[in-house]
Amino acid sequence: MIPKRRSVAALLALVAVCACGTEVEESAEPILNEAFGQSVFPADNWWNRDISQAPVDPDSDALINWICDRSDSADFCDARLHPDFGPPPYGIPYMGVSGDQPLEAVDFVLYGDESDAGAPGRPEGYPIPARAHEEAGWIEGGEAGGGDSGDRHLIVIDRERWLLFELWATRWNGSEWEAGSGAVFDLDTNDRRPDGWTSADAAGLAVFPGLVKAHEVDSGDDIRHAFRVTVRATNGEVWPASHTAGSTSGAPPMGTRLRLRADVDLSGHPPEMQRVFEAMKRYGLIIADNGSDMYVQGTMDDAWDNDVLNPAFHSLRAEDFEVVELGWR
Repeated sequence: MIPKRRSVAALLALVAVCACGTEVEESAEPILNEAFGQSVFPADNWWNRDISQAPVDPDSDALINWICDRSDSADFCDARLHPDFGPPPYGIPYMGVSGDQPLEAVDFVLYGDESDAGAPGRPEGYPIPARAHEEAGWIEGGEAGGGDSGDRHLIVIDRERWLLFELWATRWNGSEWEAGSGAVFDLDTNDRRPDGWTSADAAGLAVFPGLVKAHEVDSGDDIRHAFRVTVRATNGEVWPASHTAGSTSGAPPMGTRLRLRADVDLSGHPPEMQRVFEAMKRYGLIIADNGSDMYVQGTMDDAWDNDVLNPAFHSLRAEDFEVVELGWR
């Protein structure tokens, strides 16, 4: 159903070749949408925790009704699940670079006091290849250098140090990089943003681990992490979120976990979509930003087939989900 996808084994071989090149130009050459063959955060991280047996929140029905945008007495919910990703220019690209990729200074124009200038113990800067401002497809939105509209996430992973660099509202101004905010995560730890801090994500979470990735869907293996989802507005935050981006009465807080109900029948979906939806039953969705209701984020990848993604996602509605106890750990 996703015929263009290279095998995970082939991607891993390609990563190994690029990571061990002897020339600086070769080893610094990024690969978009690669399979890293490593765990993204520890197994007990909030993105990777099995929540299938976690308790349902007492206000689950009210919060789901709010997402459905209906009164308690209404029967119909029009908030359909939507894949906020696909072939270019839809979705969020990411790239892997080697440890000798030169660091670029970033000017944080909105949330400088809540942004990381660089990785702890390392010189300031983000390992952004020059091609990111010369070519389209490296930054969310598909425009070379980011442009001036949209979320414009830029995600880079240092494969050797296993560090995740993320920027939001990224823009090349002609002489240097600018961003609204940025964060660096050590993918071997459960380190969380300080309370009150944002990241490249309104909830203060990492973006990359919550993306639906084509190589995971195509692998045939179970997907073992939660996904990132948006709703139209939020009200405060609960763990694991660290940042508030709204106070709309009745809305769920940032960090809310939605879980696809165990009784939802998935048998009519293609196997790759069943794997995605089974992950929603076991790991759930984490509300990480304000946007459109029930939009799930994933990678930008020409392997995606919209004729498969859209009907499968649209068959599910917010009422097929329940809210896990807020702040559950």
